Amino acid sequence: MRKRLGIISLFALLFIGFVVVWNYSYEQGLEGPYIPVESNSSRTLIPSESGVFRQSENALDFNQMPIDEAHQRSLETYYDNRAYPGAPPSIPHPVQKERDLGGNVCLQCHQSGGFVQKFDAYAPISPHPEMINCRQCHVTQNTKGLFAETNFTKVSPPEVGVNNALPGSPPMIPHLLSMRESCLSCHVGPSAPKEIRVTHPERINCRQCHVPNTVEHDQIEVFSRNLEESYE
Repeated sequence: MRKRLGIISLFALLFIGFVVVWNYSYEQGLEGPYIPVESNSSRTLIPSESGVFRQSENALDFNQMPIDEAHQRSLETYYDNRAYPGAPPSIPHPVQKERDLGGNVCLQCHQSGGFVQKFDAYAPISPHPEMINCRQCHVTQNTKGLFAETNFTKVSPPEVGVNNALPGSPPMIPHLLSMRESCLSCHVGPSAPKEIRVTHPERINCRQCHVPNTVEHDQIEVFSRNLEESYE
């Protein structure tokens, strides 16, 4: 009798252990996947697109801003305000003080964009609002002949609609991402040039579909296979 009770007790313990282990495994399976992040780490995760994640919560707000058709920006004015494609844009309006910096002045208009009545124009959204020393890279326009003319020729900017890897595929990114990690600043809202304004800013991870096209390839030939040699 005792032997039988011992066997029954053993099977009961095994069954209870199985239930506990199975329940623990099931609960663990319900938890979503995650990537552990070290709280004391100083490195930037996904640095080439970190900016768009910082401003992602504003994506729909930028997209829902009313657009004044008469004051839309275009790629022509976008590139005309730069010494060359990729250069920091110059400041196209008077600056009250020569040493005005971003935290108290520039970001009042360029943090979130929108229409500025004073200048009768849309303020572009800054892709790097954390960098408040704006005048370190951006200079005011000077059209009073301070500099002598040169033979410098502007580089042609990237064309729109011709940088797709395949017909119908997402367009590639035709520029470097340094200082322009936030796609929303140039591609969403009424302050974005109308030719490159996107319709899906709620898809935050832009690099999931769009890849940079900044690598130069040379000595590329059409692949061919010699069938006679392949069977030897």
